[in-house]
Amino acid sequence: MVNYYEYELGRASKILIEELFKAKPGETFVITADTESDGRVVDATARAVFAAGAKPMVIYVASPLGVGKAADPYLPLEALTAALCKADAWIEYNNQWLLYSTPYDIAMKENPKLRHQCLVGMNVQMMVRCIGRIDYPILAKFMKKITDQTLAAKHMRITTPAGEDVEFDNYPGRNPIMELGYADTPGSHMMAGQIGWSPDLDTINGAIVFDGSLVPPCVGILKQPVRLVIKNGDVVKVEGGKEAVEYDAWLKSFNHPRMLKIAHVCYGFNPGARLTGDILEDERVWGATEWGLGNVGGILIPGGISAPSHSDGICLNSSVWLDGIQIMDKGVLVDPELQELTKALGK
Repeated sequence: MVNYYEYELGRASKILIEELFKAKPGETFVITADTESDGRVVDATARAVFAAGAKPMVIYVASPLGVGKAADPYLPLEALTAALCKADAWIEYNNQWLLYSTPYDIAMKENPKLRHQCLVGMNVQMMVRCIGRIDYPILAKFMKKITDQTLAAKHMRITTPAGEDVEFDNYPGRNPIMELGYADTPGSHMMAGQIGWSPDLDTINGAIVFDGSLVPPCVGILKQPVRLVIKNGDVVKVEGGKEAVEYDAWLKSFNHPRMLKIAHVCYGFNPGARLTGDILEDERVWGATEWGLGNVGGILIPGGISAPSHSDGICLNSSVWLDGIQIMDKGVLVDPELQELTKALGK
């Protein structure tokens, strides 16, 4: 009896290892997972690594009760760090992510050859839709054009039907994360379909409304919107229902000022992504924007800005203005060339 999406999963894993990572014979691939991870994805990836002539090393850990550095107390820190510091490539399938944890920070600093891809919470459906069925050359053309347009702008405004209305200035010369899906160069990479950057954080003012999902501490799709009032990059008020109360308490529980500050903003543009409650996929829902709070990684701002943890929230059907010119209306691209590329991607 064939398992659900068994053949498609095999193809997606092959694309990940051979096309996106460009695995070389003899390389060591560390695949990390926790007890909340999808074992079929882990095993399929290990098979693809081995088939490519590389050496898979699968490391399972008990699921931490937190993410980033909040996961540290639950991890075998020294052993995990040692393995990552000697690996050629690292695929992270942990549901409670290790991104920005102490092992991550040390490995990124001490292993200059390491190719890392953060695929937290990956499951079979997401692997097939968001990795195995993507036209990467066309997506790259689309993302490069909208990234160039966005970062050429000095001032931005983003609104959503849920009531978001926030403005900010971009920081000249600050490099974006443009995730095309490839992990064939040293450093940290993400799944295709996200463009992220840290603007001039002190200029962010207005209201951000999460109406998709929010992780942590919430799990899954939000039942009610969570509204953040932002003044000069700081969260001064959290409004909404039960989940907003929970989120406000979680942010303040760290007793750390950085946890109440904006870290980055992102576009979502993966043609296969759906709102599922899994943050990795939700961040890439077409036409959504995502805001992060807390820790800022060195891939966004040189040297990074440390914090005890990090959270991400999704804002659906975003409208975007660049220096007063609208480029997206409720998740639909306005620019004619971007519209043509959108059609070619099946959106």
